[in-house]
Amino acid sequence: MKYSAIALSLLLAGTSQAKQYGFLKDNGDGSWIIGNDVWNMTQEQIYGSKLYYKDQELVGEATGHYVSYNGAASNLAWTSAKIVKTGSNYVDVQFDAAEGEMHWVIFNGLAGAYQYFVNRALPVLGEFRTLWRLDNETFTSAYNADKDGVLPPLSEYAISTKIQDETWKTPEGDYLTKYDWSGFVREQEYWGVYGEKFGSWYLHPGKDYFNGDHLKQELMNHRESATGDAVQLNMIHGTHFQALSNDVLPNGKIWGPWLWYLNDGSKTDVARRYNNEINSWPYKWLDDAAYKSRVASVTGKLLLSDGRPAAGAAVFLGDNHPNKTTLDMGSDYYYTTYAGNDGSFRFIDVRIGVYALQAWSNGGSIGDVTTTYLKNDVDVSDSPTSKTRLEKLTWSVLKSDTIFQVGGFDRKSTGFAFSGGFGAGRVANCPANLTYTVGSSQESDWCFAQNAIGTYRIAFPLSASNITNDALLTVSLAGYSQGTTVNIFANEVRIGNLSSSGILSDPSLYRSGTVAGEWHQFEFPIKGSTFKTNNKIDFRVMSLSSSLWRGPIYDAVKLEWI
Repeated sequence: MKYSAIALSLLLAGTSQAKQYGFLKDNGDGSWIIGNDVWNMTQEQIYGSKLYYKDQELVGEATGHYVSYNGAASNLAWTSAKIVKTGSNYVDVQFDAAEGEMHWVIFNGLAGAYQYFVNRALPVLGEFRTLWRLDNETFTSAYNADKDGVLPPLSEYAISTKIQDETWKTPEGDYLTKYDWSGFVREQEYWGVYGEKFGSWYLHPGKDYFNGDHLKQELMNHRESATGDAVQLNMIHGTHFQALSNDVLPNGKIWGPWLWYLNDGSKTDVARRYNNEINSWPYKWLDDAAYKSRVASVTGKLLLSDGRPAAGAAVFLGDNHPNKTTLDMGSDYYYTTYAGNDGSFRFIDVRIGVYALQAWSNGGSIGDVTTTYLKNDVDVSDSPTSKTRLEKLTWSVLKSDTIFQVGGFDRKSTGFAFSGGFGAGRVANCPANLTYTVGSSQESDWCFAQNAIGTYRIAFPLSASNITNDALLTVSLAGYSQGTTVNIFANEVRIGNLSSSGILSDPSLYRSGTVAGEWHQFEFPIKGSTFKTNNKIDFRVMSLSSSLWRGPIYDAVKLEWI
């Protein structure tokens, strides 16, 4: 049923929360209506099937709003609903399922609602999400920080050929895939779907509840290929670009709050709203002791053991005494930042707890650093100043007598040819064969990934006085999708390989990623007897997987004397 202004006022008058204009109405048939004087939604057992805003219904023939985990395998079913808190200008509506509590915090006059989820009994999982699937004629475009544009119409999928994992080839030879609408989670201010008159957005001013580190990527928007729904996806715990993420989630873990926001489709308006939310984070209205127990800042300064400041380093607060990579962490709460030019760093609004601090090169002036800094038992506890200051931190780095280096160590393919953003099949632009000549080639002469039978060669000279010395080849991968084996040769002597037998596979390369996936680093010793005055290191692909776009994404390659 659609509520006109008069009908809505009568509905409000018939509820115990009429003064607040935020309401919950039990329809008595296993469904409820929530909203305020601006919008309202009908929540059924699983789906929020009707959404009214500005006298228009915005779900249409689409599925609506729902919450699920491990892909679409398990949708949460709501068994009850109640108002659990009433403020001076809002109500907190809680929907209960066996797995936990979904909250909608509805403020007077707000077009949208704050949302958060409290875990009670979620299983060990990789993916957990909320989402809207909305009317495709109303919401024709999508936006995130990495991509903005018109969603492809369903008719375009109908005339294209599916080639793999939600990816189609058009008659013109282009590619359609939902994964082009992905982004780096911690770089996002807002994302959503919009059209000429309406926009539906997610704003996450706090990001500590997301799993992963700086390089956590996720699918954010797309056209649903089976139905044409415009999808606004909220992967609050996701694995779309990871090899592993199986997390045990503590009872009481909170994802959020974030703001689901409706407007007229204006990105200027939603950007302004995001700035307001940043200034209000963490929200004072959420009455949870652990959520409110925070320090204003955690600060420190990282210096390399060779005297350099750790300028620009990626710095991470996460699991203490970790047994997972920073990207794969997800049970608790995580904080990311980058060091300044002097090596100083600052995290803000950090929950009380004990963490491990990790740091790694983000390129630039420390782009030669191959090691990772780790400091366990970082005690973030309340203090009179609400600040935690760490002593000067020394990052041990090895002295290096470098022969050559291709790319900067930053766990990304940045600087290499065709790297940047998301694009299905981009690796097909990389040549089968290339030669990088030390001393004359540029970083951009190396391609970001390798997926063709052929050889990527690094050619370099050595003086006769050095050719009996042993050396170490360090190969850092920004990602790896299994199926393509790269054999590595030094002057035709095989020194190792990059293959699925020894590397966990992530989907980044075949899911439109061109920058990063799961990071891996390998060291290959080379005996001095192998060298000549003119040398070559070859990365050679001799056979391919039958699947498309498999192989390594390169971060950096370094050869040094040992």
